[in-house]
Amino acid sequence: MAVSFVGCGKSESSDSSGGSSVVEDTKPAEEIKADTVGTKLYVDFKEKAEADSAATAQSLADAVMTNPMIQFMPMTMPIEQGLLSGFGNAEIKGFKEGVMFGPAIGSIPFVGYVFTLDDGTDAEAFVKTLKDNADLRWNICVEAEEMVCETVGDKVFFVMSPKSFEEAPQPEM
Repeated sequence: MAVSFVGCGKSESSDSSGGSSVVEDTKPAEEIKADTVGTKLYVDFKEKAEADSAATAQSLADAVMTNPMIQFMPMTMPIEQGLLSGFGNAEIKGFKEGVMFGPAIGSIPFVGYVFTLDDGTDAEAFVKTLKDNADLRWNICVEAEEMVCETVGDKVFFVMSPKSFEEAPQPEM
């Protein structure tokens, strides 16, 4: 199943603005400008995590993948500490439950995670590790346009994705 997260298809290019974005959230979910795929999914995650502090990483990842803007067949998969897709050779440690979410098959530049941190894990240091090691071009076929990484209590939301799922208009023939 993990192999399907990095499957290749048609090549896509990044947007001409060339930049990626990172959400730095200190505002309540209702005040975040949720105008991209990553920020909209984060707002969903934050609302669900705040509403149920006992929610599991699996239930939160499953809930995020039900967002109507998801235009691919979604899948979630439990993960273990160590090397994770999207973080190069960095070992990601310090969580007691982790779930990867994204497209089941395809060349969509999208990979996400929900982590429940171990007791005693420094959430800021964990998030810094994710941000410092995230590679928007982890998939050799495509490149994500944004990264969103934030915490809610002992839960961490991370996603690298396109800013939208709308395809560019095709030239008329």
